[in-house]
Amino acid sequence: MLDLKDVFYFVQVVDRGGFTSASRTLGLPKSTLSNRVRELEGILGVTLLNRTSRCFGMTEVGTQFYHYAQTLLQAAEVAEEAVRQRATEPSGVIRMTTAVEIAQFALKDLIPIFLNKHPKVQIVEITTDALVDIVADGFDLALRGHTAPLQNSSLVQRAIARAPWYLFAGPGYLEARGTPTTPEEVAQHDTIAIARTGSSNLVLTGPNGRRCIVQTVPRFQSNNLVALKESACANLGIAALPGYICREEIAAGRLKQVLPRWIAADARLSALIPYKRGLLPAVRSLVDFLALEIPRVTAFEPAATEDLQPKSSSKRSA
Repeated sequence: MLDLKDVFYFVQVVDRGGFTSASRTLGLPKSTLSNRVRELEGILGVTLLNRTSRCFGMTEVGTQFYHYAQTLLQAAEVAEEAVRQRATEPSGVIRMTTAVEIAQFALKDLIPIFLNKHPKVQIVEITTDALVDIVADGFDLALRGHTAPLQNSSLVQRAIARAPWYLFAGPGYLEARGTPTTPEEVAQHDTIAIARTGSSNLVLTGPNGRRCIVQTVPRFQSNNLVALKESACANLGIAALPGYICREEIAAGRLKQVLPRWIAADARLSALIPYKRGLLPAVRSLVDFLALEIPRVTAFEPAATEDLQPKSSSKRSA
């Protein structure tokens, strides 16, 4: 059996780029760390680290073991905290970060509920669309939206909810220009898009997993979803937006869904927690709470196709 402490020391040495830095961080002699890693290598029968005066790095097998070691330590921490939190009332300050729109639409009603439920907890929420370094900036928790899998790291990841994007447009625009009945017809329309590097084309996924790439030249682009939504309400064109942030506008008749059977992006919300010892029970409680409540907030039922009664999508003057 491996000594879990030796595995921990190995990961700390790798994460901090060498024995000297890890020694300062852990408050242990460099020789102690070196000996513990050598013992680990002896048990495994392989060399995990290259040690020379000019460079420090992992061997190929060391890199493979490092990823398994992270998973092992994270699982051990989860098991420990799951037991400890039963005997500990959540308390203390939670520093969390998330995107502006997630805070505005997914969290605004949930955070007060959680704080009322846990009077000894305080939350400092920093909203930014920039990709922050959670560990370096001292955050206990990040809630991020993404369409591609998040990169592997030393962060503990937990899936929270789906938040798919759909196509929407103002009723005035659809009255003037017609409602597309196929993805290909969207290329004939004015569009509104999230500002990003690279192509602005839409990638739509429909029934039976069919994918369709629609070439577009957006009339308006922004990195702010509220601005995109308001532009769609102002009849500037068709916009891809998370369904759950458009519910009020749909109910008020300011937006209508376009091609409801097609998804513009299969977005997800995930919680990221720094891998570290002594995780606050309050953080674990908040993540559990969000995993239960956010799916209810982001749930969106696409419009019934038969209720849309689309008009011709050919361009015509208003």
